[in-house]
Amino acid sequence: MKLHHFSIRAADIFRSIAFYEGLGFAIEERFTTGMTLACWMVGPWGRLELLQVPEPHPAPDPFGDPHYVGYYHPSIEIGSEWGSLSAYLERLQARVPLQILLSPHPQQIGPQTYQVAFIADPDGLPIELLYPQGSPEMEQG
Repeated sequence: MKLHHFSIRAADIFRSIAFYEGLGFAIEERFTTGMTLACWMVGPWGRLELLQVPEPHPAPDPFGDPHYVGYYHPSIEIGSEWGSLSAYLERLQARVPLQILLSPHPQQIGPQTYQVAFIADPDGLPIELLYPQGSPEMEQG
């Protein structure tokens, strides 16, 4: 078994396509489902499906509502080629409109220290960005 895709419902599929292209996704297939526009995109998380929602309603706020239950966020690990999470965010902000939900800050997860930030996609879906900084053992050695 393997993950085939994850799906995001979008208020404006073209705006969402542009955003996810900025994150490194590329359109694999365009199609319709019923009367709705849809596409598969491939990128750093595997395959993403975007579905246009006719007459969209405001989405719940999974990042801002501490009582929200359900799917929360995907997480992308940023490679060392960027030098820092801040440098990656600057590059991304030059390519797509960017809403930063949480600015980069250090977070210890097990033995690993990360710079962690959260951004939102055009419909408010939180996306976590992680940049590994090393472990305390590596920093001491």
